Amino acid sequence: MNRTPTARILLVDDDEDSRSMMARALRGAGHHVVEAADGAEAIKFDLSAFDIVLTDLQMPQVGGQEVLAAVRRASAQTPVIAFTAYANAENALDLMSGGAYDYVPRPVDLTRLKLLVLRALEWRSLVRENSSLRENAARAPAREASLVGTSPAMLEVYKIVAQVAPTTASVLIVGESGTGKELVARTIHRRSGRTGAFVSVSASGLPEGTLLSELVGTDADGVVRKGLLDQAAGGTLYIDEIDAVGPKVQAQLLRLLEERAVVREGSETPVPVDVRLVAATGRDLHEESAAGRFRSDLLFRLQVVTVTVPPLTARREDIPVLVDHFLNHYAAMLGRPTPAIAPEARRALLDYDWPGNVRELAQAIERSLVLARGAVLKDDLPAAVRQHRADANAATWSEGDWPTLATVERRYIDRVLQHTGGNKTRAAEVLGIDRRTLSRLFARERAAAKASALLTDTASADDLS
Repeated sequence: MNRTPTARILLVDDDEDSRSMMARALRGAGHHVVEAADGAEAIKFDLSAFDIVLTDLQMPQVGGQEVLAAVRRASAQTPVIAFTAYANAENALDLMSGGAYDYVPRPVDLTRLKLLVLRALEWRSLVRENSSLRENAARAPAREASLVGTSPAMLEVYKIVAQVAPTTASVLIVGESGTGKELVARTIHRRSGRTGAFVSVSASGLPEGTLLSELVGTDADGVVRKGLLDQAAGGTLYIDEIDAVGPKVQAQLLRLLEERAVVREGSETPVPVDVRLVAATGRDLHEESAAGRFRSDLLFRLQVVTVTVPPLTARREDIPVLVDHFLNHYAAMLGRPTPAIAPEARRALLDYDWPGNVRELAQAIERSLVLARGAVLKDDLPAAVRQHRADANAATWSEGDWPTLATVERRYIDRVLQHTGGNKTRAAEVLGIDRRTLSRLFARERAAAKASALLTDTASADDLS
């Protein structure tokens, strides 16, 4: 018998009645709840000691955003759920970009809150598993690959995976080539509790008849040849590039999802199948459906839950983590010590746009390790990566370009903002300053620009007089 997981929760709310009501409900569900009357009291705790933090957004002096930032500094693996009486899209975007797990409007629905707590625990477990697998990559290179990254974009992927994995729902994974769609599918399978195998097939490049017989098997002249669906019985069938399947395969997949059965080639008798279907695509299936190339009824059945895997350009802050992960992984595979990376080489890896996404980054690191001539990677990166860095340097610093310190500072801040997708909170963390300091830098620059413009206008007026 499975026991419902329990959590150590910090509950922060300056409304005593509301705080007491939520605390009673959560304690009744078996959780250990520590109460804080406001944000100032909350940030005095050892925030890394809690499994989950629940906080009001609007509080005097120290608000929910400050509590969220303090939790993120203490522990990137602790989910934060915020609640507010002033729910709007801007609040939601600010919270999620700041690293919150979720937020709910007031008055708080206690049933929903308890469910969110359980989901947050599952998400936290997934993030910890991710970190553990990454840390052990060098010691166990043959271990199954795992998702890597702690950017807000990837945390959102973990959140959806954690919620959908234990269910029987079909899943559609959407993302560019090389983003790690199959890793997402394998993670869903691994955490699903299904005891059968994970079976993967790509629909691209296979004639429809071949793919159909491979999937459902054949039954001709009394001789039965089982297909991939049989191999995946009790487990998960993953179909990559689902947009490439033809109408006959689409019809069989629809039957699988609606009736949990298929008909083998050469037979008319349905065969029961216990398989979870996870599909992936880099195309917009709604456009494919509108063009008549993909059945709308199959699309509706497939996308019970959609997981969108971000391209590497949308999660640049994960690049250093991915680089270290692949360095450890491939060094262990090659039986070598993990090399260091020269600062200029690391900057080149950070600056490159990675059109091939994580797959291209992994191949670049593997290639560099194979060709490395010393204990430090420097000139061993692919030519495209090194040339991109050289071009960037040429564009930024030209002969005779001797900028002021303030200009250099602003250029650097602009580069960091570019890497964080314009998120000032994350940019401040990279710069090693708080967000208020970053805001003051922008305010100082605006004031300087305004003063410069005023002086220019005054000079122009003097010229005219």
